[in-house]
Amino acid sequence: MAAFSVRGAVVRGAEATPVSVEVSIGGGLTGINIVGMADTVVMEARTRVRCALTACGFEVPRANVTVNLAPGELRKTGTGLDLPMAVAILACTKQIPVEGLDDCLFAGELTLNGEVRPVRGTVAYALLAAQDDLSLIRAPEQPSGWLVSDKERTITALTQLRKGVCDLTGGESGAGPMKRAELGESRDSDLDFVDVVDQEIAKRALVIAAAGRHGVLMMGPPGAGKTMLARRMPTILPPLSSEERIEAMLLHSVAGQPLGDIDMGGRPFRAPHHSISVAGLIGGGRPVTPGEVSLAHKGVLFLDELPEFNAAALQALRQPLEDRKIRIGRADGAYVFPADFMFVAAANPCPCGHLGDPGHTCTCPASKVQAYQGKIGGPLMDRIDVFIDVARPSSRKVIRGSEGLSSAQMADQVAAAREYRAWRDARLGKKDVSAVSDMAMDDRARTVLEGLAERKALGGRGIARVANVARTIADLAEHDLVGAEDVIEACSYRPRTE
Repeated sequence: MAAFSVRGAVVRGAEATPVSVEVSIGGGLTGINIVGMADTVVMEARTRVRCALTACGFEVPRANVTVNLAPGELRKTGTGLDLPMAVAILACTKQIPVEGLDDCLFAGELTLNGEVRPVRGTVAYALLAAQDDLSLIRAPEQPSGWLVSDKERTITALTQLRKGVCDLTGGESGAGPMKRAELGESRDSDLDFVDVVDQEIAKRALVIAAAGRHGVLMMGPPGAGKTMLARRMPTILPPLSSEERIEAMLLHSVAGQPLGDIDMGGRPFRAPHHSISVAGLIGGGRPVTPGEVSLAHKGVLFLDELPEFNAAALQALRQPLEDRKIRIGRADGAYVFPADFMFVAAANPCPCGHLGDPGHTCTCPASKVQAYQGKIGGPLMDRIDVFIDVARPSSRKVIRGSEGLSSAQMADQVAAAREYRAWRDARLGKKDVSAVSDMAMDDRARTVLEGLAERKALGGRGIARVANVARTIADLAEHDLVGAEDVIEACSYRPRTE
């Protein structure tokens, strides 16, 4: 056979791009030559494929083997082309039958003894296979049973090159078709808001934030419970829908991250350290991979000790907080990653952390306090809806084990508010939230909002955010009209400095 090709793919951004792996055997110096804009990792596949074929008892052609990766103008990265290269060489040299190979998409890395290893972006490969009505042939990995689309024909797991290709072509057994796994409930978590003592005001604010998908900044002294509150946020959010689950799994897969509870419907929770770089936070690198803002897609992004983060990294958050996506420009094109997350942050009020704490004395000069809080930056602060002052809990209640709202109770409130909001939006055609002037609000509430906006010197964006929080508070009470009490409570969640 002069030439043969099989279907492969490479991960580019948050999707898999098809690649045709063409093999031709001809005269010339013995060896495997790869063309088609391959990077160093792909070029190293020559050695892996040669050793894997030998270890599995196949014959390595004693001729010039040319492997063309088409389209040639697309840069090829990663180790996922190892398996399609090996299969194409075997088919081209007639060591395996070719029937049925046209209906398969191959993705896998080969070890020197012929085993097939999983590669980054398996979910992206599965989506591409479903889109093109192909069977995905990949290495076994966890979770082992999911399919990403009802159109998907099958996923076959290969553990070893020889046994796998023999099974695919009608020989001995060695590959196994994967069954469809249903979306289940997320695994039980040890985290529960009932463990957070004497923070009922903060819990109320977090319920409002979760119900309306508002950004949150908690400020208080060390030991007040800010991190405990933040880490329990996913427990009051609704489970991922099937579509949200696929989106979150896709981003974690192309980033090479474990899927954790996402495959079971649990929402992502990302808490990067304050030393993270801009590329690590918003995405980048070579090859371009999603950052923390995209890995938190459909989940929670928690930034602890917010003023300690790099100023450039914090300002880079402005675009994803507004657009719910991040766009990264590179010489070979633009990469767009979704970044629809709930933003939660925590900070001390001053460098020593005791400003406003009745049990301790703050030793920070006013200039240092102002500089410390100014590190967050006005543009980012302007995109946060709910500001919470978290006070130190009562020692008596902590020692005696006082209990408040649990995660289950708070989750019920969030679910009811979101359900009411969806019903209201469907009834009104979403005209109610197009502008503050169009919002369903009684006359007294408008008067109160005008007075508070004048007193606090709120800008247009600040007024809109207060109104949106007030609308969420009304949804929690299942009220059609926003009342004055809703506006007053919403204004209580604005920063003290306003």
